[in-house]
Amino acid sequence: MKKPSVIIGKRQIVLSCLTAMLAIAVYINYSLSQSEQITPVTELDGQTHYGDMEFVNAGLEEEPVDAAAEQTAADPAADYFAQARLEKATNRDEAVQTLQMIMGGGDITNEEAVTTALSAVEVSKLIESEGNIESLIRSQGFEDCVVYLDGDSAKVVVRSDGLEAADAALIKDIILGEIAISSENIRIFEVK
Repeated sequence: MKKPSVIIGKRQIVLSCLTAMLAIAVYINYSLSQSEQITPVTELDGQTHYGDMEFVNAGLEEEPVDAAAEQTAADPAADYFAQARLEKATNRDEAVQTLQMIMGGGDITNEEAVTTALSAVEVSKLIESEGNIESLIRSQGFEDCVVYLDGDSAKVVVRSDGLEAADAALIKDIILGEIAISSENIRIFEVK
């Protein structure tokens, strides 16, 4: 007489444990949802509007003050940097959109498609390098900065109270560490 061959392997044990854990999680979720009484927000007229929000601090007479808006209104340099970032993002978005439109057109050759793809990769690398350089410059104690890169030049606008030669050298070192361009093609501008 043969023994019945019931082989329980690791895979079956793991699947059984996962199924049991799933069943326990469903039961816990069901039991917790039954104990909570969710009440909808009602307005004064008594109608129930699901999804409406209730303002917690509705009785306060003061309006909350936005610190960033207050700083921008008091500081024209901060406004300059915000506007510069907005314009830079808009220009980059237009360039990316143009490249996507060229690539999406069905009447381009393989060589044109490769050239367009390489241009798109170059633009994305420049955007990433700009962000890295801006972060590194701010980490060195400068209040704010905006970096503009193209293929062979870099322009940096830095907010500081007085830009010294050592500061300019530090900024050039940061740029040269991130991208490969000639140091003569780096321009640094100061905004006070």
